[in-house]
Amino acid sequence: MAKMGDYFALTKPGIIGGNTISVMGGYFLAARGDFDLLLFMSAVVGLALVIASGCAFNNVIDRDIDAVMSRTRTRALVQGRITPFAALCFAALLGIAGFAVLALGTNGLTVALAGFGYAIYVGAYSLYMKRHSEYGTLVGSLSGAVPPVVGYCAVTNQLDAGALTLLLIFCLWQMPHSYAIAIFRMDDYRAASIPVLPVVRGIASARRYILGYIVAFIAASLALALAGYAGIGYLIVALVMGSYWLYQAVQGYHGSDDIRWARRVFGVSILAITALSVAMSLDASLLSLPPLLDRWL
Repeated sequence: MAKMGDYFALTKPGIIGGNTISVMGGYFLAARGDFDLLLFMSAVVGLALVIASGCAFNNVIDRDIDAVMSRTRTRALVQGRITPFAALCFAALLGIAGFAVLALGTNGLTVALAGFGYAIYVGAYSLYMKRHSEYGTLVGSLSGAVPPVVGYCAVTNQLDAGALTLLLIFCLWQMPHSYAIAIFRMDDYRAASIPVLPVVRGIASARRYILGYIVAFIAASLALALAGYAGIGYLIVALVMGSYWLYQAVQGYHGSDDIRWARRVFGVSILAITALSVAMSLDASLLSLPPLLDRWL
């Protein structure tokens, strides 16, 4: 017999929580102090429901994989406490509610962006790429990067350079974050025959990719401030957190405990992206920082 907690777990609340922070970061970055409560709640609640729907669909799609992974074999769908049909109905209702809230409270571009992320996650990633290609992580990163862009475009209603920079930042962040997870959960991925890069090419190769993506992430995160979209407070946070993440990644070349190192890289990745999202929201100097790149061009 399914309990409310089982249905709640289908939505992957941890993922919803992290993405809610990034939606808020994108919203406040674009709003620049002009707060609209109805617009803000529509963007946050609407996208949270859409993400919950996508995660519930993902649980249905992945139930065969989850059955052979130690981390997921106790999930409600695997154990039979929720039937696939009930989970599909639950996911569909969440999706309808989420897109309705976005449509009524935001704008067409925001709805389209949410739909794009939803299609990538449920369709391209969950149904095919995750099981068939090491590039599934790259494809999935697009959906993971949509939430801050949704928050930003809910305010601006335009896909400008600031929105595209946010998309790039969060895409680049997803890669080392996901590769680190794949390293310390490699046995599960092997058991489920999921071709993530550390399994396909080895940990040494994954280590190099992690380092390269973190360097690119730092550059992209700094570009948001240098182009005038964020302030000096954000710039400092981005530089400090990016540098610390890079430092942790470099440590992988000097130690022998790959699992412990990957867990550290993963942990710092959460701290880094959370700090960036909060800095976008709280940077009081946003309006006073001129576009630094304009001085150089």
